[in-house]
Amino acid sequence: MIEKNIYQKLKSACEEAGYVKKGEKKAGMPFNPLLADNVKKVAMESLLKNGLYPLCNYTTDIRENFVMINCDMKIVNVEKPNEFIEINGSSGFGKLDKYGTGNGMTYAQKYAFLSALNLKTGIIDEDGYNTEPFKKEITRPKTNGKTKSPKISADEWIVVMQNAAQNETSVGRFEKNLNPLRKEYLSELHQINSDLIQQARVDQEEVSLHKQINKRKDNNE
Repeated sequence: MIEKNIYQKLKSACEEAGYVKKGEKKAGMPFNPLLADNVKKVAMESLLKNGLYPLCNYTTDIRENFVMINCDMKIVNVEKPNEFIEINGSSGFGKLDKYGTGNGMTYAQKYAFLSALNLKTGIIDEDGYNTEPFKKEITRPKTNGKTKSPKISADEWIVVMQNAAQNETSVGRFEKNLNPLRKEYLSELHQINSDLIQQARVDQEEVSLHKQINKRKDNNE
């Protein structure tokens, strides 16, 4: 039996991973949420089955009224620990309270797993595959010095993500390209994070863009 290298193992883990069942809708939310526990369960089962183990390193960036958590995930070949693949740049936000850091870490890890395995999420309530990409330049709405509303911030960030996803064929590269933009849009992302409905919109759009990218990649192969 030929021993698989880490890339072959990760490919097998991606192919064997089941889809992530979404959670139940909560009051006021337009979509079923993509729960971190469900993502982690599917990812860990597939990784462990293929002799892979994820290690996460978190860094924090504390701002005036929120904390940003970055997750750098290293997926190690258990049989050859010197072999590993890094998934860098996933991030999440939390409030400056006793739950904020944990919430940010959980959110960041969720998207690291999604990026590493290109997990299927069973989304059926959108038509992301047929969405036309935005081709106009990103322009920030004028606020006359006033703080943007969560909806305006979400609308703007969704356009940023859609522009970053244009013609992209790698989810990992897409997420990497978003990293500097996340730093540029920290205040907008914090506004989004303060509103469950707008955060759900952004999460849904990001998963939709992952699907579009994966389909584009399959069509190009």
